[in-house]
This record gives sequence, structure tokens and C-alpha cells, in this order.
Amino acid sequence: MDFDVSATEADWSREKVTRFWDPGPKLIRALRRYQKARARGGLFGRLASKYWVLVHRFWSVITQSELHLHMEVGGGLRMPHPTGIIVHPNAVIGPNCMLMHQVTLSGAVRMGGHVDVGAGAKLLGEITIGDNVEIGANAVVTKDVPDGAVVAGIPARVIRMKDNT
Repeated sequence: MDFDVSATEADWSREKVTRFWDPGPKLIRALRRYQKARARGGLFGRLASKYWVLVHRFWSVITQSELHLHMEVGGGLRMPHPTGIIVHPNAVIGPNCMLMHQVTLSGAVRMGGHVDVGAGAKLLGEITIGDNVEIGANAVVTKDVPDGAVVAGIPARVIRMKDNT
């Protein structure tokens, strides 16, 4: 775990599109620009938001992922392998989080900052995930997770607490 990554201050460089074919950052960019266009309002805002809806749909089909356009996502979200990621519209993702492929956030999941979610993990129900948490691959999380925990298993349980020093 890299403790240089903040759990509170978004690192926007994590979302930067670096290649022509960069589906994760392009999906996130479409979501961000749609939200910005909607907030702007007016005729130009409405037209721009319609354009970004189309771009978002394109990258959603390419990645087979579902990030709802109205959801709350902190800055610095990374999706290095954005295939099959499903996020409930009421979920809240904190700054500098990372979602690997086949991750599902089902229900009003509230993720803190700098949460890394391993491939295939499922976060189910109205739960809160603390800051600086690691969730193992294929874990099924059904209960709240405290700050600094590493969880794994089915159902997920805390396997260790990280030393933040």
C-alpha cells in the first residue's frame, strides 16, 4: 500500500488520459465532463451534456462497465482494467480510490479515500468503507470496514490492520 496517496486530497493526475486507447480514464472523463456540463446549465450546457452522454455510453459498452452519470465520485479514481465494473447510482466513492475489473458496488456503499478494491470483489448493501483500506480479490464485503484495514474472504473479514507510520 502506498501511503503517499492521500485519502482526502484528490490527485487528479490519476485520471489523466495517457494513450489513444485508454478506456478507464476516458469513461471517467466522460462522467466528469457530463457533470460539469449539467452544472453549467443553459443551452450550451444541455447540448454539451447530451454529447457527453453519448461518449459515456460508448465507453460503457466498450468496457462493459456501469458508472452512473449522477453518482458522486471523488477525484483520482483509477480503473486500470475497467471491464465489468458495476457501481450502484447511490454509491459514493471517495478520492484516490482504485477499482479493478469485475468489481460490484451494490447498494448505497460509501467508500472513504484511498480504497483499493481487488478484482472480482463485491461490496453489498448500505455499508461504509474507511480510508486507506485494501479489499482483496473476490472478497464479499457485507459489513462496515474500519480505516486502515485489509479485508479478504467470503464473507470478508479483517485479516490485518496497516501501520500508517
